[in-house]
Amino acid sequence: MSIAFVLFDRFSNLCLANCLEPLRAANSVSRSALFEWRIATLDGAPARSSSGMQVLPHDALRQLGHCDYLFILVSYDHIRHDTAAARRALRAASKQARRVVGMDAAPWLMASAGLLGGRRATLHWDLQDAFAERFLDVEVERARVIRDGPVITCAGAMSALDLMMELIAHHGGMATRLDVEDQFMHGSDTSAALPQANAPQDDALVRGGLMQMRANVERPLPLPEIARRLKCQPRTLDRHFRSALGAPPGTVYRHLRLSEARKLLESTSLQVGEIAVRCGYDSPAAMARAMRARYGAAPSALRSGPARGDGNAPAPGALSAQM
Repeated sequence: MSIAFVLFDRFSNLCLANCLEPLRAANSVSRSALFEWRIATLDGAPARSSSGMQVLPHDALRQLGHCDYLFILVSYDHIRHDTAAARRALRAASKQARRVVGMDAAPWLMASAGLLGGRRATLHWDLQDAFAERFLDVEVERARVIRDGPVITCAGAMSALDLMMELIAHHGGMATRLDVEDQFMHGSDTSAALPQANAPQDDALVRGGLMQMRANVERPLPLPEIARRLKCQPRTLDRHFRSALGAPPGTVYRHLRLSEARKLLESTSLQVGEIAVRCGYDSPAAMARAMRARYGAAPSALRSGPARGDGNAPAPGALSAQM
């Protein structure tokens, strides 16, 4: 997926980082180029963040060409940035993109350019009252992320992370998303762990189940014990995992253990037998069989470099029942 980020001066560096780092991590854990990105400014000159960090863009906005996602990032000084030249450039660029994403204060510029007429949208909550008074043809909502056809609007830096996790799951698969979350939020209780469409009870059960699994990799808990700790029936936990993650809890648990094993292979000099113990396998041979089914390669190959696979491994991001 090709992504273009358009930066306006005094953009939020946290918002940009919450977009770029998950994409980089998704490419890393999937061992494939799932996402590629470029950074642009209106005139191709460097952009300066609100914290004073200067970013050198790849292109001017008019030079970007076609892309799958056009991310527009405006944070402070949105009124100053709302010029006729900016509106023309954003209208032209939006025609080159399959989807347009407005982040932080960017929906203000998008609405001014006529890109949000008749649509639902959100933006930084501090601006919502003024936005609603200024743009009567846009239905503004106090939400973190809103999708309306090919247009996505996002309220700020924390909701940007939510959005990127959804995007990674959609294009890279739920397994890739779980691995990215594990890199950034291991052991934490985060609302970004699940698609927003789920009900609050679904969120709590699946987040709680993931926390129990991540905390008990070396000595895996029986699934009925996880359900007991969450005060629900095993079949209830199974139903919620299938709905939210597309796989039963046992498959997700094995995926988390194998992901931890792969990280240990790649980042430590521990013997394979020690890694097998740390990841809840009875023997190195049992772990090797599971890793070959999941990644299409033996532990030794994963340790020595990116796996090429044998053509029979699950697709990147898939949660396979073979794990």
